[in-house]
Amino acid sequence: MSHTQPPVEAGSRPTAAPAVFPRGVFVTGTDTGIGKSVASASLLHALRARGLRAVGMKPVASGCERTPEGWRNEDALLLQAASAPRPHYDDVNPYALPQPLAPELAAAQAGVEIALATILAAHARLAAQSDTVVVEGVGGWAAPISATLDQIDLVRALDLPVVLVVGLRLGAINHARLSARAIQADGARLVGWIANDIDPHMARADDNFEILRRRLPVPCWGRLPYLASPDPQALAGRLQPLG
Repeated sequence: MSHTQPPVEAGSRPTAAPAVFPRGVFVTGTDTGIGKSVASASLLHALRARGLRAVGMKPVASGCERTPEGWRNEDALLLQAASAPRPHYDDVNPYALPQPLAPELAAAQAGVEIALATILAAHARLAAQSDTVVVEGVGGWAAPISATLDQIDLVRALDLPVVLVVGLRLGAINHARLSARAIQADGARLVGWIANDIDPHMARADDNFEILRRRLPVPCWGRLPYLASPDPQALAGRLQPLG
């Protein structure tokens, strides 16, 4: 797999998905608020365009709104909408925590204990109805899931390779390289990264992107442009899973 292959441009014809695409991937980021959910939803659409049954999962989501159906998280709903077949919300997001806090704090405030077994059971139901499950983590790689769980614990339990979303803004090179090193140092399999232009005013964004292409140890799966209202289905053509 080439480290210098350009991302697929929007509107280009999708190619057949590699037969070796994994049964799932874990999507993490260089920080919170860098577009993991949009990248994950776009990846789901890209995989579906290649003929795969692909469903999304956000095991733990903090910052939810009460609805007649229960607590709902905007990012988890985005993943659910991008999935086919359409999964039950409670499987997409087993832990919907009301307060927009770090999950450990949000869970404590809600009086909820996050259990790995609950997440694994929901993932098993999603895996049974799909070819691949795109699992979105919380915040950056080192952000804990709960008082007793780190993201690497979930990655190990699910045996998933990791995709890193890099928010292109000042400091992205340092954050991306440190994140990649931490993922690999924890023993996880980093298989690719996705660039996301989150700062439309970033100076020399293209040059920063090229530095990252040269320095990160895995292929770039694509680059998503800055959009005020991103449409994951329209952005899918800019991603090439597995590089």
